[in-house]
Amino acid sequence: MKILVVGGGGREHALIWKICQSSQVTAVYCCPGNAGIESLASCLPTIGATDIQKLVDFANSKKIDFTIVGPEAPLAQGITDAFEAQGFKIFGPTQKAAEIESSKVFAKYFMSKYQIPTAGYEVFDNKKSALKFVRSAGVPIVIKADGLAAGKGAIICNSLDEVEQTLEQILVERIFGDAGQKVVVEEFLTGEEVSIFAVSDGATFRVLAPSQDHKAIFDGDQGPNTGGMGAYAPAVAIDAELWPIISDTLLKPTIEGMALEDRPYRGLLYAGLILTADGPKVLEYNCRFGDPETQVVVPLIKSDFLELLLAACEGTLDRYDYEAYQRAAVCVVMAASGYPGKYEKSQVILGLDRQFDDNTYVFHAGTKKVDANKIVTNGGRVLGVSAWAPTIPEAIKQAYSAVGKITFNGAYYRKDIAQKALDRI
Repeated sequence: MKILVVGGGGREHALIWKICQSSQVTAVYCCPGNAGIESLASCLPTIGATDIQKLVDFANSKKIDFTIVGPEAPLAQGITDAFEAQGFKIFGPTQKAAEIESSKVFAKYFMSKYQIPTAGYEVFDNKKSALKFVRSAGVPIVIKADGLAAGKGAIICNSLDEVEQTLEQILVERIFGDAGQKVVVEEFLTGEEVSIFAVSDGATFRVLAPSQDHKAIFDGDQGPNTGGMGAYAPAVAIDAELWPIISDTLLKPTIEGMALEDRPYRGLLYAGLILTADGPKVLEYNCRFGDPETQVVVPLIKSDFLELLLAACEGTLDRYDYEAYQRAAVCVVMAASGYPGKYEKSQVILGLDRQFDDNTYVFHAGTKKVDANKIVTNGGRVLGVSAWAPTIPEAIKQAYSAVGKITFNGAYYRKDIAQKALDRI
């Protein structure tokens, strides 16, 4: 099969790395790709992830058998609808189904309608009304931009001054553009967060290893949110007692509800959960694989990954037997200095040619090859150094050992990835 993967970050590198292990694959293309992906696939940096017509034309020219979409933006813009209209097989929800991520307002309405446990909320399109509500509701409180904001659209406010500043930035200054035409003002929930990936064909779903992202920039979950500074799997906070609750009260009603809404969900459903004293609740949905969670979830998949995605696309998941490795994985993100704010690019990366353990892989996120022997930084999150081992402590040790062999000017990474797991253990 000829495979096309859309995107160019660490998630897409991990997806391609896993797909290439299938005996069915004859060629892999990636648009736009990055310096690391180039070692596994033919990259086309001139075609962006949201250049939908160019991607359709490319699929036609190369007779692509199956396309896998990494980021949320093309899904929200209808890439699946465009590909399916041309008769192509593609893994990812339709534009209507992707609204579960592209509109926080729709997602909250949906959860309320189908009685899926989540935080209490109100929706506003002007600062004055929102501020009046918060003054009566109190802080801490969470303010979320309605649309896509690259993982940075949810802000926890601990004071009324922070609330006023956040509402001003989103609704008045429009720091998130059209994504901030409305805001969801949401009850602040306390508990541990986990990421659940469910591959769905619209009726049946298969759940992958639960993982835990580390969104804040600094150790101890301090500082502003990022796209993710690291992850580990399986999340030890999810035990045997929680699984049926998550499946029956969160995932199943989501898949069934989307079908009832005439938005059958085929693709990867990512449920961001919080484990509260009242049970697990949905913080948010995403319509695609998470990043950097993918970099720890796919190394734990024992089944043929391509066959799993094809079964979801073809509606045959009910006949698919999913297998996972009984091991743990840890990913440490190496970021550019200044991220998630302004950061410099084009810093030479040293150490990528070092010898790493067999169960370690460096997934490229924001990188670019400038000549045969030189790779430079080209984004805020630069590398995702992943390792897997029989236990979480061993995987942590392996991952940080590999991180210590790589450097670039201004390189920054958190030192406490998977610490919550160690605390629980």
